[in-house]
Amino acid sequence: MRSTPPSGLPRTDDAAQALQALFRPVARLMIGHGVTLAAATELLKQALVEEAVDSFALDAAGSSDARVALLTGVHRKDVRRLRELGSSDQAAALRTPATALVVARWISDPRFLHANRQPLALARTPGKGAADEVSFPDLVQAVSRDHSPRAMLDELLRLGIASVDANDRVHLQQPGFVPQPGAAEGLAFLGQHVSDHLSAAVHNNAPGACAPPMLDQTVFSTGLTAEQVDALHALARQQWHDQLVVFLQAATQAEARSQASPAPKHRIRLGSYFWSEPEPSNTAPHASLDTDPAATVSPSVRAKRGKNT
Repeated sequence: MRSTPPSGLPRTDDAAQALQALFRPVARLMIGHGVTLAAATELLKQALVEEAVDSFALDAAGSSDARVALLTGVHRKDVRRLRELGSSDQAAALRTPATALVVARWISDPRFLHANRQPLALARTPGKGAADEVSFPDLVQAVSRDHSPRAMLDELLRLGIASVDANDRVHLQQPGFVPQPGAAEGLAFLGQHVSDHLSAAVHNNAPGACAPPMLDQTVFSTGLTAEQVDALHALARQQWHDQLVVFLQAATQAEARSQASPAPKHRIRLGSYFWSEPEPSNTAPHASLDTDPAATVSPSVRAKRGKNT
């Protein structure tokens, strides 16, 4: 049973300013990949109608097209047409490539890790190592028995994620699944990652929100040289890798424990990103911690916000 929308006063002007900032990278994505305004407008209409129906308790038997149109600004004829089409396949949008699942299992499942949590080099075929030694087919089948280990290895080799040495052992070359720039997998991940990040931020800023806030914090710094940016980027990648391995191992163990539980299941996503760009010459250098105003932070963190360090 869906709950009614939370009470609270919408801050339309502030939300519009936030959207203005969000639309710039969206415009970059559209122009770079040939998505026209007409196509994007149709997608936005569909999203508005689906969100109104699914999240604002307008799917009940008395919810007219006129009510959805009033809430969203989408013309009533378009509302009727889009409702007849049905919801888009959200499940398909959330599917993770099998290659990413295999890499995630490789860096999180203790069976495929050294004692120091580094990924094992796996025998390409069973029986090539010790009797109790796991192989690459064992890894693939731990994720799904629907995928051929040979086909999976070929794909990982094509992507440069894995390599095979002279002893016929498979090595992980990258700490995570990184799609080729501009590839379909990369665009799918873009939609998934940014959608979930934005959902967390929208959750934290919902009018009258009373639920516990989601984690949404960033660190920013200005006045840096290109060399300093590169060094900080490398540091961020290393720290994210260390965090990723620990978190994935905990998540893998949690998934195994939850299989026998009849309780409703949830999904999670923990992300990290790094971005840099030239800044105006009159910007004063400073570094700070930026926290969503709705999130709960400690007094020491609040004291740092907005101060130069």
